[in-house]
Amino acid sequence: MKTKVGVFFGGRSVEHEISVISALQAINAFDKDKYEVVPVYITKEGRWTTGAALLEISNYKDLKSLETKVEEVFMKPLYGDYKLYRANPKSGLFKKEAPVIAELHIAFPVLHGSHGEDGMFQGVLETIGIPFVGCDTLASANGMDKITMKMILRESGVPVVDYVWFTDREWLSSRETVDKRVEEELGYPVIVKPANLGSSVGISKASDRRELDTAIEKAIKFSSRIIVEHMIEDMKEINCSVLGDADSRETSVLEEPLKQKDFLTYQEKYGGGAKSGMQASQKKIPADLPEKTTAKIKELASETFRVLACNGVSRIDFMIDNENGDVFVNEINTIPGSLSFYLWEETGMGFKELIDRLISLALKRKRDIDRKTFSYDTNIFAMGGGLKGAKGGKLVNS
Repeated sequence: MKTKVGVFFGGRSVEHEISVISALQAINAFDKDKYEVVPVYITKEGRWTTGAALLEISNYKDLKSLETKVEEVFMKPLYGDYKLYRANPKSGLFKKEAPVIAELHIAFPVLHGSHGEDGMFQGVLETIGIPFVGCDTLASANGMDKITMKMILRESGVPVVDYVWFTDREWLSSRETVDKRVEEELGYPVIVKPANLGSSVGISKASDRRELDTAIEKAIKFSSRIIVEHMIEDMKEINCSVLGDADSRETSVLEEPLKQKDFLTYQEKYGGGAKSGMQASQKKIPADLPEKTTAKIKELASETFRVLACNGVSRIDFMIDNENGDVFVNEINTIPGSLSFYLWEETGMGFKELIDRLISLALKRKRDIDRKTFSYDTNIFAMGGGLKGAKGGKLVNS
C-alpha cells in the first residue's frame, strides 16, 4: 500500500508564491511507486483546497479561475483523525455527513513565512496527532522569530551579530528613545528587519537616522516586532543545509549567494522564473572557502540545528566578516526555499532520497512521541480529589 502524503502549501503569507513553487518542486520529486500525493493548497484567504488542477503551475496565474477547478476541504481538530473532508457549508463543517476526500498517513508542510513556518500550522498538526515533516511547533516558532532565535543562539554560545529589538508600539510612542538606543548600541550602518518574515521581505539598510526611521516604518508594516542589527559592511554570505534531528544530523555542501546590493533581495532570490525557485538564484556551489572556514560553518550549522531542536531539513544562513574572518549565524529557514534540494544534490543525495529521508524522520519522531506519557489512567474526580472549593464557589470581582 502506498503512503498517502498530504502536501500543504500556499498560505496566508507574503511568501505565498514561493511556497507554491517549492511545493510543486517537491511533489514532482516524490517516488510515485511509494507515495500517493494529495496536494492541499491554502489560499491567501486561508481556505484549504485540493484537486488535480493544483499540480500545474500555470493555473496559479489566474487564482479566481483556479478556485473553480478545486474542492474546498478541511481536517477536524480531533486527535487521531487524519481524514481530509470535503467542506459542505450546508451540512456544517463538522457533521458526520461531510464526505471524506482522503485519509492521510502523513502531512508534509511546504509553507514559507507567517501562518505556516512559524509554528501555527505545526500546532494544528500536533493537535490532530498526524505525523508531519519538519520542525515541531516550538522549533518552528523559535526559528521563525529572529529575536527569539538570536537570544537562544547567543545563550548557547553560537555567534550572532549585535542587535537591538523593539515593538511597533514602542517605536510609535518613543521614537526618539529607540533611535538613540540603536545609535548608542550599534551605530551605523544597520540592517532593519521584521522579526518574523523571510525571503528578504521588509528588510532595509540604514546609514543615518533619516534612513533608520524610513526603514523601521517599512518594517512595521509587516511585523509587530522589529530587529535592528549591526551591519557588516565587507561581508560574504554563506548558506548551509542541515538534515536530521537534534540527535543525529548531517550538513550539506556550502553555497555562496551572489548579491548585487548590501543583502540578497527577494528579486535576486526568486527572479529565475516561477518554475525554478530558490535554486535559480545566482550562487557559487560549493562556496570557495578555506577548508578550516568550511568546517567551522558546518559545525555552527549543526549546532544551530541542535540547540533549536530542529527536525527535517533546514537552511542556516551565515555572514563572514571579510575584515577579520569572524563567522556569524544570520538566520535559520526551517522550511527552506526549494527545500534546499539543490544543495543536497551537490552533496550526493537526490531529491527523491531527500523526500524519503524527511518522511522517515517524521515517522521516527511520531514513534518517539507515542512512547511518552501525556496523561494518567486515573480520574481524580472519581477519587474525591481536586473538588474542594469547586462546588458553590463565588465569583470574586478584582
